Amino acid sequence: MTAQELLVQISDYCRQTGLAESTFGRRAVNDGKLANRLRNGGRITTETVERIQAFMNANRGTGSRSILAYHGGGPAPALSPAVNHVGAGLAPRPPLTASDPQRNFRFFDNRQKYLLFVNTCSEKWVVAHRVGQELANIHPRPPAVRLFDAGVGDGTVLARVMRAMHDRFPAMPFYVVGKEISLEDVRLTLQKVPDRFVEHPATALVLTNLAYADAPWLHVKSVSAASSLVWHEAALTGTTAHQFEEQITDLESFLAENWKAGVSSKTGNPVYERPVVLVIYREDHRFLLDPILPRPGGTMASYDLVIGSQPYRARASLEFKTRRVIAPLARALGPGGRLIAIHSHGGDPGLEVVQRLWPGDNPFIHDRHQIMKAVKQELGPAGRELNFNVNSDNRALFRYDMHTLPSEVDGAIGTSTLFAAWNAAIYVAQVEDDRLATVVNDSRYLDATREVLRRNGGLWFFDESYVISRRRA
Repeated sequence: MTAQELLVQISDYCRQTGLAESTFGRRAVNDGKLANRLRNGGRITTETVERIQAFMNANRGTGSRSILAYHGGGPAPALSPAVNHVGAGLAPRPPLTASDPQRNFRFFDNRQKYLLFVNTCSEKWVVAHRVGQELANIHPRPPAVRLFDAGVGDGTVLARVMRAMHDRFPAMPFYVVGKEISLEDVRLTLQKVPDRFVEHPATALVLTNLAYADAPWLHVKSVSAASSLVWHEAALTGTTAHQFEEQITDLESFLAENWKAGVSSKTGNPVYERPVVLVIYREDHRFLLDPILPRPGGTMASYDLVIGSQPYRARASLEFKTRRVIAPLARALGPGGRLIAIHSHGGDPGLEVVQRLWPGDNPFIHDRHQIMKAVKQELGPAGRELNFNVNSDNRALFRYDMHTLPSEVDGAIGTSTLFAAWNAAIYVAQVEDDRLATVVNDSRYLDATREVLRRNGGLWFFDESYVISRRRA
């Protein structure tokens, strides 16, 4: 068994039990740095592997309370035939309950729902267009135009905004930072950027999995997390998109090894296992980019534009949305900088589909007015330098659609169209898997979707935007 294979087992076990890796190491083999040592190439004996697997077997499915009673001392319990070794896969996870910390994590980690939504709806295009309108209102200062994307997703919005930036600022260097915790989304994003380094060679692109409070500054406040920070620079050589794509693709092994996520036992949200900063730029433009290339230990934020597209769960508390997400992003604005935040609004056919199955359900519990008021209170005196622009509904709200042909909703609606519409509705409303299990056993959910599509001639959704800007110096 390799160290990587053992780490997979440990990470999966910690996600199931909500146990921190350091705590797992102490209780299993009296070594709180076990996981970190394995990631850094440390070796491990067969006896220690057996103790680790025996510990997981003895406490699997019993929760962290029972784990407290076992510290790995004495002879290791005999391995049960039920224990799966790496080659055979891990034991199936028990069903999630409402209090299970995996519940929220599994929603965000559902790639099928996400990718089907992204490819059947126009939200990414429409959001990129709305964000691009803010470029006319920013006032970049030397040495670069500075952009922060607080959740790059599949990279569609970021790539489109970077094209719009080049159109407006063709001769200015770009410093672009994107936050994303999902390895799959980082891969998708990197597939979309090779041409950006051809059209706009003076680009420094940074991807990181740090939290909102740390990512704009590329600085980890926690001493323990900072000690495990992975900082990697990729200086691209060549002049063509094909050459850049090949070098970016070669980063796959680095990403697979380092860009890993677990689940917080406190919030149920995804959290990184190791903080990572990946810096990509063209080697032949290093001299020009030197003043803006970030260095380990932190860097200046002072962004001209910050994108916060769907940066929080709709059902999250108002305190979480303001204190943990929007307030740190507002603090990262430079003079004349603008933060545009976008979230789902409801009041559309998509929500109608959901309410047909769950009458009265409305996940969109906070509007832009409530969030703006709470952000002002959270920032206190620091908010005096900011302008809070809620705008009218005509400007703040915008619509995006599910892609359909007129013939698909005029007559008999095909099953694939129904499934795509149902998926879009439950994805936007962030309906958890455990609630879905109670309604998909019969055809009611497809009947409800069909009725809404026919009556409206299609399916669309509303997003809501608001802008926080910093006064120019």
